Amino acid sequence: MRTQWNLFIAFFRVGMLGYGGGPGSIPLIHKEVVDKYKWVTSEEFGDILALGNTLPGPIATKLAGYIGYRVTGFWGMINAVLASILPTIVLMITLLASLSSIKDYDWVQGMTAAVVPVVGVMLAVLTWQFIGKAGKGMGWTKTVLMAGLVVVLLELIGIHPGIVIAALLIIALVQKDTDKSKERQKQKEGVSSS
Repeated sequence: MRTQWNLFIAFFRVGMLGYGGGPGSIPLIHKEVVDKYKWVTSEEFGDILALGNTLPGPIATKLAGYIGYRVTGFWGMINAVLASILPTIVLMITLLASLSSIKDYDWVQGMTAAVVPVVGVMLAVLTWQFIGKAGKGMGWTKTVLMAGLVVVLLELIGIHPGIVIAALLIIALVQKDTDKSKERQKQKEGVSSS
């Protein structure tokens, strides 16, 4: 029961504070599930995020559903998804009723503008953590080259991020199998020569 409550509170906080849509929620989810509750490691979170980005639908809801399921099964999934979407639904119903009368106030426009740099910094910190993870995993030269290639593909050519991530996952799977095949071949050659 305690874990269900923690799941609810973790994703409720994400739903309440996740300004800027899915990308703005990712650092908050990372903070809750990796740093605070330690339900997944940072490496696992990166893998879940990469896979989630290849699938259709909002990323925050997909992360909530998967992590909730992983922590406590079916009811954890339902709990985490409800906790992540409930604040937004309540706020939408409440705010849309009064938004038209207050949207021109300076404090409302200033509040929205002030949140943008905060989300930008949170995303920059998370990006730096992912680049550091990639640099340790495959080396800094490959990481810098791949980052440059991805910037070209996404920003200059305009390819959808999901297509780029799916292509990279397929390349990684094929390369991994190729490496294993080479290892097996070497082992067979070693056995036959001895």
